[in-house]
Amino acid sequence: MIGYWDRDLRCRYANHAYHEWFGKSPEEIVGIRFQDLTGEALFALNEPHIRGVLAGEPQRFERTLNKASENVGHIIGHYIPDFDADGTVKGFSIQASEVTVLKETEAKLELAACVFENTLDGVMITDVNGIILSVNPAFSEITGYGSEEAVGHTPRILHSNRHEQAFYASMWQEIKTRGRWNGEIWNRRKDGNPYLVRMTISMVRVVDGEPVRYVSVFSDITELWRKDEHIKHLAFHDALTGLPNRNLLMDRINQKLIHSQREQCSLALMFLDLDGFKLVNDQFGHKVGDDLLQVVAKRLLALVRKSDTVARVGGDEFIFVLDNPQGKDEIMVVANRVIRSINEPMDTLGEVIQIGASVGIAMFPADAGTYVELMKNADAAMYTAKASGRNNIIFFSSEMTSQMGTSIN
Repeated sequence: MIGYWDRDLRCRYANHAYHEWFGKSPEEIVGIRFQDLTGEALFALNEPHIRGVLAGEPQRFERTLNKASENVGHIIGHYIPDFDADGTVKGFSIQASEVTVLKETEAKLELAACVFENTLDGVMITDVNGIILSVNPAFSEITGYGSEEAVGHTPRILHSNRHEQAFYASMWQEIKTRGRWNGEIWNRRKDGNPYLVRMTISMVRVVDGEPVRYVSVFSDITELWRKDEHIKHLAFHDALTGLPNRNLLMDRINQKLIHSQREQCSLALMFLDLDGFKLVNDQFGHKVGDDLLQVVAKRLLALVRKSDTVARVGGDEFIFVLDNPQGKDEIMVVANRVIRSINEPMDTLGEVIQIGASVGIAMFPADAGTYVELMKNADAAMYTAKASGRNNIIFFSSEMTSQMGTSIN
């Protein structure tokens, strides 16, 4: 809107733009008083600026107005004094530019900036060359890198070296073809500690389809991963000793048995039952008993090779699996080491305790062809060893099965 008003606040000129705002043609506006055009409420808002311009001071202000159509518009107004030859102000020009779209855009940008600054997800924006242009506070909180440390660098400062190059090649191939990638990725904080994030990387394109920015939004899920791994660990490990439990033992043995179909191998499964453990529990209590089981677990672990397995399958029952033993002589050597190790006095919660172990041994493929048969036969051998006295080692024989069947009948 462009207009001119004299000192008496009567309009001397108005262009057609006034019609959109006030619903009057320029011919209807010329000669009208300012307050009659605007109404008392709007005039009261503008009056300080009118006084200022009539005092010879240019005015600039922003104002929200209702259009004749009842739509709301936003203007930036300028009042420019018009001086007479003697320096007095004889009137003033008005220029009022509509900036409604700009203000709406500004409001959207302010909202986006508010979300950017306050979201709990880390946000990183890079150019097409991968140079970091902007990061939000959550990025700094998660990664440890401040804005001034990250901007100007590439996301390589976050690489954990836990992923092969093929992982990143596949990720960028998906971004280029689909415009987006999401998944989980290991990164590294400024202090060197690794962390796991769930991340989305989006390509921002211009009108012709060329990428101009990449926006990465991520959340730290390390603690969730740890809890999940802990749950998985509990599902396959004994809670007291940390040794594999019956489920993991079964899985490992079955994997070995499947592997034996492609490449010949053998296994020796030693079933250990502690001698005198019940007496320890009765005499010293379950805390001492639990600590004793942990000591036994550590001693057994010290005897295993990388390919062997030690598991706890019951209260005081342990399984020792030897991978590809070289005959019964080697198995006996290991079994005697187990007995000697367990026989060593144990200092548990201030009590020095000495116990023994009965060991039953079943072999694959000589004694059994399945996990269930191996466990059953080793268990039978262990009970035979236990019945024979303390610290005995017995190999399974078919007669044990016959004797068990007879006793059941």
